[in-house]
Amino acid sequence: MRDVRSLSAKTRRRRDSQRSPCFSSLCAPLRLCVFALNVTLAIPLASLAEPPITDSDRDHWAFSTLVRPEVPQTNLVTLPPEFAFDRHELVDWSRNSIDDFILAKLIENGLVPMPSADRTTLIRRLSFDLTGLPPTPEEVDAFVNDPRPDAFEQLVERLLASSAYGERWAQHWLDLARFAETDGFEHDKLRPDSWKYRDWVIDALNEDLPYDEFVLAQLAGDEPPNDNRIATGFLTCGPDMPDINLQDERRHSFMNEMTSTVGSVFLGLQIGCAQCHDHKFDPVSQLDFYRMRAFFDRAFDFTKNKTVELPSRNGGSFKSHLMTRGDFRRPGEAVEPAFLRIANPQDLAPEIAEGKAGTRTQLARWITRPDNPLSTRVLANRLWYYHFGEGLSESPSDFGLVGDSPIHLKLLDWLATEIPRRGWSLKEMHRLIVTSSTWRQPSRRPDRSRNNLVARWENSLSKDKQNRLYSRGRRRRLEGEAIRDAILAASGQLNQRRSGPGIRPPLPPELVRSLLRDQWPVSTEAEDFSRRSIYIFVRRNLRYPIFEAFDKPDTNASCPRRNTSTIAPQALMLMNSDVSVDAAKAFAGRILAHENGHSRGKQIELGFQLTLGRFPKSSDAATALTFLEDDTAFHEAAQKAGQKLHIPPGDLPVPDAEAAALADLCLGLFNLSEFIYVD
Repeated sequence: MRDVRSLSAKTRRRRDSQRSPCFSSLCAPLRLCVFALNVTLAIPLASLAEPPITDSDRDHWAFSTLVRPEVPQTNLVTLPPEFAFDRHELVDWSRNSIDDFILAKLIENGLVPMPSADRTTLIRRLSFDLTGLPPTPEEVDAFVNDPRPDAFEQLVERLLASSAYGERWAQHWLDLARFAETDGFEHDKLRPDSWKYRDWVIDALNEDLPYDEFVLAQLAGDEPPNDNRIATGFLTCGPDMPDINLQDERRHSFMNEMTSTVGSVFLGLQIGCAQCHDHKFDPVSQLDFYRMRAFFDRAFDFTKNKTVELPSRNGGSFKSHLMTRGDFRRPGEAVEPAFLRIANPQDLAPEIAEGKAGTRTQLARWITRPDNPLSTRVLANRLWYYHFGEGLSESPSDFGLVGDSPIHLKLLDWLATEIPRRGWSLKEMHRLIVTSSTWRQPSRRPDRSRNNLVARWENSLSKDKQNRLYSRGRRRRLEGEAIRDAILAASGQLNQRRSGPGIRPPLPPELVRSLLRDQWPVSTEAEDFSRRSIYIFVRRNLRYPIFEAFDKPDTNASCPRRNTSTIAPQALMLMNSDVSVDAAKAFAGRILAHENGHSRGKQIELGFQLTLGRFPKSSDAATALTFLEDDTAFHEAAQKAGQKLHIPPGDLPVPDAEAAALADLCLGLFNLSEFIYVD
């Protein structure tokens, strides 16, 4: 496969000269001066010829015609001698076509996949993957001891049917949609009804709204015969400055951001780079950008000091123009809505006529055409990324020439063609991915007693260092929202009430002192403080502390993949924040309320089950017991010295010093690496 990053200098110069005619050798000196002085010259835009889309442009993997590849068939009989000890395992390793593609590529590179992880690992991984919540001890016990051959498939069905599924996967989409409940910028004004879009996304995912209808609702839910205006909140999710003096500048910035987001989220291209000039690398012209923007220009009105309303009509008086050098003060050539040329090999055009569907409806239908070379590849890659922690392409919103080329391109294309075959059902694609043997592989080194697996593991580490070939599982850190939800679930505090306006739990006093007045009025109902993280109010200029520590994006732009950092504030947050300390006390109270909660052995066992989803090993139990004994002695001494102990509320079946030590143990469990990482 051609590596796009190795394009020759000659090819790059050719593309630059084609796509940046305003910097050609004859005109550059004059036009650079014009730009510096911001002087408008009467240069006909027709002279700035739009570069054609060439066959060479369409050679790029993401722009090429989407053709369903054949599923590879691996002849295990002809495996080299070094695979002899694995042959009997590989016969039954492939569970579906995903595994066939992965296995063929692994064997081609001298690798063999790992067998399935154990059931305790699988249920914890699957629960966080599909619902963002840990499994209960009862759920773990039921699955581990389920004798049915389809026990795993039944577990998948139960989790997909849970309302927690939509809450989990909606967060992924809201990252892309740059969802917030305020405008951003200096005043960061409230958007009172924006939470309705968040709830719509959750409900749509829980109902398994087909993806083509999901896209249609968000781009054109207001256009007859569609009836889903709330869903168009996707378009208005971005930052805005209603109080700016130049409302034309506001409109220009807002519409450009909206258009750029549509391009990156649904087509996986950074078309926003063409706001001011033809794209430097991708075959996207400035006219392409403004023709795309023209689909939305007439749907919105802008009034000073007023939040942009959701679109409610198709039409209006605004005329779309290319903006010279991206300057809102220099409207140039008039443009009409048109589909992005590089993704439109059939040269289709929207029908703008009386009685025809609205133009945004036609845009949504074009985006979700099964033969669109970009949209289904983008969706398949996003689903893979959220399930595996890395996409088949590692640049999920940039499939252009400087993006990442997939190693498993045939698998990506097969998944892309599978989406419409399965009725655009996201749940069907989840089933396909998580029931594969590829997804079930362990992420931990095998026990040394299994010599053949250890050798296989070492071979994987040697030949597939970054695990791009998927020769083993991938350990993944939870997001801040999932960590907080897991803390609340373990402590028995999680309030699973759904929907409604964003809630505002108390903030640390030092943070409150830095805010403007009434920027974070604490919610009046205390029970709301423990609702799932997706319902916490999203202020664009202020991230909830635990979310900020664990890399929640700032919502000023679409986020296709979150950063995963390891920094000191994360440990400090888990050890010292009110969220962790209060939950640890509640957790200790939950354990003590158990019928055998006064037994230290049972306390340790329940603590591990509720946080890590497993029983403690003998070494774990011994370490925890020593800690409880030593910490109890410490608290007894502190109590004699007149110090106040942090203990669970209510009547306790054990002395206060023992309860305080148990709360400390619970806090320690929240701080374990195993708690915030999923194997």
